[in-house]
Amino acid sequence: MAKITLELPDSLMERALQVAQAMHRPLEDVITAVLDGALPALEDVPAEIRAELVAMTWLDDQALLSIAKAAISEKDQRRLADLSGREALTAKEQEDLQTLRERYGQMTLRKARAFALLSIRSGKGLMAQAQAA
Repeated sequence: MAKITLELPDSLMERALQVAQAMHRPLEDVITAVLDGALPALEDVPAEIRAELVAMTWLDDQALLSIAKAAISEKDQRRLADLSGREALTAKEQEDLQTLRERYGQMTLRKARAFALLSIRSGKGLMAQAQAA
């Protein structure tokens, strides 16, 4: 386990202490949990979006909510469903299916990261809020 010394703004330190007291947990546990949630695990993330997922940490809430609400186009959804349901595919169709799956997977990672960051920041029921919008 590594040890570090941090200089934090007084207001942030006060919030962390309040959370630690409310949860009956050591301050170190609270800060570790927040860092664990805020810093994405990158081992299984495609290299082409690693930097993007990390950079999302500094986006404002509106930008994160926009990412969280994103969806692949209806055209791509139909094409993905069509190709996924077929038994035999041409080489071009297999390539298209792979591309669509990768695009969908990357979007899912972005959305999950956005929701995680929003949840850490606010503690509100963001899933319900996003569904209502």
